[in-house]
Amino acid sequence: MSFGSLAEMAVGAALLIATFYDLFQTIVLPRPAVNKVQLARAIIRPMWRLWKWLFNRGSRIDRSEARLGAFGPIALITLFIIWALALMVGYSLIIDGLGSQFHPVLNDYPTAFYVSATTLVPLSYGDFTPQDGIARAVIILESATGVAFAAVAITLLFELYGDFRAREESVVALDALAGAPPSAVQLLETTAEPGMDSTLKDTFDEWRKWSAMVLESHLAYPILIYFRSSHDNEAWINSFAAMMDAAALIMAATDDPTKGSARLMFTVGNHLVEDMMWVFRLKTASDPIIEKDEYRAAVRRLSAAGYRMKDGDATWEEFAHLRSKYASALNLMATNLVAPAAQWVGDRSYLPHRNRPRPKRRRAAAS
Repeated sequence: MSFGSLAEMAVGAALLIATFYDLFQTIVLPRPAVNKVQLARAIIRPMWRLWKWLFNRGSRIDRSEARLGAFGPIALITLFIIWALALMVGYSLIIDGLGSQFHPVLNDYPTAFYVSATTLVPLSYGDFTPQDGIARAVIILESATGVAFAAVAITLLFELYGDFRAREESVVALDALAGAPPSAVQLLETTAEPGMDSTLKDTFDEWRKWSAMVLESHLAYPILIYFRSSHDNEAWINSFAAMMDAAALIMAATDDPTKGSARLMFTVGNHLVEDMMWVFRLKTASDPIIEKDEYRAAVRRLSAAGYRMKDGDATWEEFAHLRSKYASALNLMATNLVAPAAQWVGDRSYLPHRNRPRPKRRRAAAS
């Protein structure tokens, strides 16, 4: 065996090790891989920027939503194709280095790639058979890899769509209370109506569990973030933000009996926000992202709905402090995901204090 063949086999083995490691930390490892080289992160984020640029340019919102909604499944298929090609190339380099151990002899790399591809799938026709122990071991190992890869892919699909369905059930159910797009103020107004005594507490409890579920699933498999809601004017990030705003309003501006449930939901939800900031390296600001007049308008609406509201500068400052913990991160994610516009969430560039031009410095007069 020549030095060139050994070098080729070493490159193939290195590629296989890198691919197996990437598959392990992306699919098998049930926790986010931060500050590590990961194919999914390197491929999906640039791919999403290009996808937005190409398919979020039309005037028809329904068509844009349909095109953006196709990104998640297509990105997942793209990852599977890249992993499969990497496995085929890695094994084909090893097989090409062992070409003399096959019958008939493998005389070129394309033939070795053909043997590798038909073994991994597997669709081997028996036109090339290994004659020596090493070549036979490589073929057996690649065939086992193909079966394991298919099993892992099927398991991941069931896991992803199970988590997606669990996430969307609560998002769709929230429409009846908060509207579409969801609004924290509308949620609190609806639950203040007669005959809905425990609805708000139950909703906070449900979304506390929802936040814990998303914390586990979406950080372990970040590609779920790009799976969009299938209904008009809905987005999981908007629904979550509406629940966080509702909890912050109850905690800061009322003495409502649901304050305990709101605090628990807010705590778990804030944990989710902090972990998303950490995993996606979001550069956030300590800013409530809404104006004081918007807050006062919400207080007036809730007072009219029957809540005993605490108004004043101290209450506004408490609400602003609570909202500054999550608002910037959720706004960044909603803008990046091109989520439908919702109350207090998304593009807030229209706010007056964000449009004021910066004063120009006067040059010192020449002496």
